[in-house]
Amino acid sequence: MNAKINAWLAGAALLAGSAGVAMAAPAVPTLPAAPVSATAAPGASAKLTLGEVRKIDTEQGKLTIKHGPIENLQMPGMTMVFKAADPAMLQKLQVGDKIEFAAEKANGAIVVTTVQAVK
Repeated sequence: MNAKINAWLAGAALLAGSAGVAMAAPAVPTLPAAPVSATAAPGASAKLTLGEVRKIDTEQGKLTIKHGPIENLQMPGMTMVFKAADPAMLQKLQVGDKIEFAAEKANGAIVVTTVQAVK
């Protein structure tokens, strides 16, 4: 009978010990995302992507681009609407322009931070 009690106590201690280890794991702190400024240059992770301007909405500060894969966002090529970090950058573009651009996530949206026409 003592053997059964000892086995039960050992099992209970083992269970309690493993639960304590799981509960003692430290929380991993997360850092807030850095804001993207209108003059932000592409970071090391924001490699320039080739695209073509399909639509410009200067009122909303948006740009529709048919683009290749955006590596830093792990996004395949497609046509989509982007918000411009600086709406003034839209003044230099025309529909049909071939461009190189950088896009990054900022405040839950994907924002074009740099754009330049390619000749």
